[in-house]
Formats: sequence, C-alpha cells, structure tokens
Amino acid sequence: MGKPLTGIRVLDLTNVLAGPFCCHQLVHMGAEVIKVEAVGRGDLARQLGADPELSARNMGVSFLAQNAGKKSVTVNLKTPEGKALFERLVATSDVVVENFRPGVMERLGLGYAALKEIRADLVYCAISGFGQDGPWVHRPAYDQIVQGASGVMSITGDADSAPLRVGYPIADTVGGMTAAFAIAAALNARPRGAFLDVSMLESVMATMGWAVSNYLIAGVAPTPQGNENPTSAPSGTFEAGGGPINIAANKDEQWVLLTDHLGLAALRDRPEYATREARKAHRLALKAELEAVLRTRPARDWAKELNRIGVPAGAVLSVPEVLAMPQIADRGFLAHFEAVPGVGRDIDVVTTGVKLDGAALTVDRPPPELGQDAESVWGELGVGPDEIAALRAKGVL
Repeated sequence: MGKPLTGIRVLDLTNVLAGPFCCHQLVHMGAEVIKVEAVGRGDLARQLGADPELSARNMGVSFLAQNAGKKSVTVNLKTPEGKALFERLVATSDVVVENFRPGVMERLGLGYAALKEIRADLVYCAISGFGQDGPWVHRPAYDQIVQGASGVMSITGDADSAPLRVGYPIADTVGGMTAAFAIAAALNARPRGAFLDVSMLESVMATMGWAVSNYLIAGVAPTPQGNENPTSAPSGTFEAGGGPINIAANKDEQWVLLTDHLGLAALRDRPEYATREARKAHRLALKAELEAVLRTRPARDWAKELNRIGVPAGAVLSVPEVLAMPQIADRGFLAHFEAVPGVGRDIDVVTTGVKLDGAALTVDRPPPELGQDAESVWGELGVGPDEIAALRAKGVL
C-alpha cells in the first residue's frame, strides 16, 4: 500500500519538541508537512542541541532530529498581510498543529473558530502542557515541569535518588505521539473536522496506567522501585561481569530455568523464595544470591544463554552501543542524508520505529533550512517572486 497519509497537507506551527515530534510521525506516514515558522528565527529548536556550530547556523541538532521531510516557510502572523497569506494556506490544508500557550492563536484571530470558517473540515490540534482549560491552563509547560507534575519523577529512581527526571524528554515525546494518533484518527472521521485538545500532562498520565490504577483501584500509592520490577522477582537489573544485565524471570517456570542455569536450584527449597510473593518480599537477599554467580561472567554471555533457554534477559547498553547493533543498524531505523544544506555534512537521524509492508518509513528530504520553500509554497497560492520579495522587505515573510 501507499503511505496512509499521502495527499494530506499539515501546517506545522509548532516549536521545540512535542509539536515537531507529532508532525515527524505524520510526515513519515506520507503527509505533506509545511513548517510555518517565525520570521528571522524559526523554530527555537534550530538553536538547540549539542553542536554549538550547528545551532549558530540555525540548524541545531534538536531541530535536525525531528524535521526531516518537512517544508519550511516563514510568515509574521501579527501582520495583516501575513495573516491573510496564512489563511490562504489554511484553505488548502487538512490539518493545523500548534503548541502555543492556550489563547495565543485566538488573540491572533487564527483560532479554531476562525479557521474552520475558512476550511470547515479542518482538523485543528492544539498541544499544550495542561490542556486548554482548567486552573493550570496558563502555567508555562516544559518537559521537566510536566514530569514533576504528573507523578513520573516521584516514581523514578529508588528510595535514595527519587524524585528523578527520566533521562529524555518523555512528556514532550509522549504528548507528540498522542497528538499524532489523535490527528490520524480524526482524519478518518466522516464528516471530517475537529478540535483536538492534547494535554502533555494527561498524555503522560495515560501511559502510567499500571501505577495509577494500583492507587485508584487497590489503594496502593506507587513508590520508586529503582531498577526492580515491583510485580515480580527476580525481575530487574543485576550486576554481572563487566556491566549490568536485565533479567525478567516473571513466571514460575522462568524462575526454575534461571536457578537451574545458574546452579542455584537449591534456592527453590527455601521458604523465603518458594512463591512469587515470597520472592518479592525478599528480593534484595535473592538479588545478592544471584549476583554472586552472575558477576563471574560477562552480561552479554549470560543474556545469550538465558534467552536461549527461555528466560528474558539483556545487557544494559549505552546509546552508542545499541546504535551499532545489527538489530538497529540493519533494519532501516536510521535515515542517512548526504551534504545537508545549512549543515555542510552528512547526517543520520532516527525515523519512527514503524515498518509498512516490511519497509521502514522514510522521507526523501533532509530537514529544511529556514524558509527554504517560500517560492514553491507561496507560488502555489499565486504569490509571484516580486510580491514575495516585497513581503520579505516589509518583514512579513
């Protein structure tokens, strides 16, 4: 089949991560995504990332990470001419995505109510930290703020280290993925046309179902468990030779296989390890017993052997290590672009983790320089080169 969103035009007014990550999913699914950026500076992510030289070029690593395949135009929405041009662009589009603070688009006269007068079947998605209403509606929302507010930090780490931030922007990315799912679903509706209010806070809490439900239903407030799996034992991270290993012997039969393989079958005769609940209650003592054997050999050797006999296990890898693994390197998860304009060198970026009919989803364009598609996008609306030049001179484009 062709890509499922082929023929769909998306206007991406978003900045930094949640919104761009949403539209990253959509462009790989076949949508035409046009980034509508601020004149002169563009998406703030263009100035962010671990390479200061690229940030100075307005092609920061944070921008490159999630904007491949998109087009870029700039327009000043605070000017009458810019607003009029944007409205003409909306008339040709199926989706608008924005992650401004609630109320910003309405103050510009470009909120959902105004835009659906231009395009009645428009799918309008507003991504925000806390949603479009409620007591927290006007709070600034950065990923770490939402991690803290959602309860994620309170259950991350162990008793000594919690509260602890998750090591990547989980609230932004979960919010963006939630928005992409909602947009794709709304595009399938007949008749089409919807306002989607995506809260990063609620998106993250929706993924915490097990932890939240333990409190809602069982009355047990979640606590930080570190690298231990609170539902079973032995299940968690263990020290092996040369580095840690994750082992998930969650079933009784896996417990038997594990102890047999480690030469510790006698542990099964001890009452403190006889049942799942008993092993959970004595997990730290059990961990010490297992680690005494696991430390004698490398984690990767144990992982191969345990997986072979049916005990889920895996060495704990660094990001460079996993990127070099054939499981990632050979399945098309990374996209390669050569001599990227504005960057001056080849780059590799991640895609989506989705395969369509056996093939990884790809795009044929690298991340765009700021405003690089002005002539083609505005030209399609009948705006000629002379008019574009005049609008640029006025600061509209």
